[in-house]
Amino acid sequence: MKIGVLTEQQKCQWKNDGYLILKGVLSEEEIEKLTTVVNQMDEEHRKQPSSNGSQNESDVKPYAGLNKLNIIGNSDIFIELIDHPATFPIVLELLGPFIQLSMSQAMIRPPNPKNKGFAHALHPDGGQAMQRIRVDNDSLPLQIKIQYFLTPLATPENGNFTVVPGSHHRPFPAAQLGNAESPHNTEAVQLCVEAGDAAVFPHALWHGAASNRSSYARKTLIYCYNHHCFRAYDYKEPSPELLERCTPRQRRLLGDIGEWQPGSYFYSPADQEEVMTDPTEDKT
Repeated sequence: MKIGVLTEQQKCQWKNDGYLILKGVLSEEEIEKLTTVVNQMDEEHRKQPSSNGSQNESDVKPYAGLNKLNIIGNSDIFIELIDHPATFPIVLELLGPFIQLSMSQAMIRPPNPKNKGFAHALHPDGGQAMQRIRVDNDSLPLQIKIQYFLTPLATPENGNFTVVPGSHHRPFPAAQLGNAESPHNTEAVQLCVEAGDAAVFPHALWHGAASNRSSYARKTLIYCYNHHCFRAYDYKEPSPELLERCTPRQRRLLGDIGEWQPGSYFYSPADQEEVMTDPTEDKT
């Protein structure tokens, strides 16, 4: 495992702006495989019978998107992303080794030019309490997210992931003003990326999604990591079947820390650092 994988420029941007863009972390083959699985999930989502019991109709509207949590068990390719060799060293550098995967999510935002597209309001993560917690420059983040882009968003208004640079250091001052949570707020920046890129950001950074006025759907995956003293966001515990498909490090990242004792979620197992940095776990 490489130590110090971030450049000085990236460290400075993380400290000041609160986010990073990682270029080309997914290969074309990975993008194709991941997109295929996400498309299949979306097809199943749209086949859900309507609330009136009709099997030939669905309550899912044409412009409705996909927002599916806890996707790890849906495909082995999602498991591989848990400690992807292009991003996991950065997770360790930013968060340290005493961590778990707390959330996995697949999102599709279809185009909706007729209604000027759907925009997702600016917000930090973690609910009311976490929105009031900001760590200083020398502290580890409480949690970080990685958003993998499966479709290119080369220009604005394609459903772009949107951030407010520097908002992780302060209460977002415009948040008390009308329409301040709009992703089209003057402080917000729409990130233009290519398929295979990824964005990394902490819980406290205000973020959202711009309108998708393009001709194609925006497809992304989100993986969230936090410390062992937090509980996972979208699952209580992984199934035995899922753990059997994982490597030792992936099992540990899914909360398999051995027999639970009072206080287990405040102290990691003694071999935690060794498991997180084991070079035999790294796939090329």
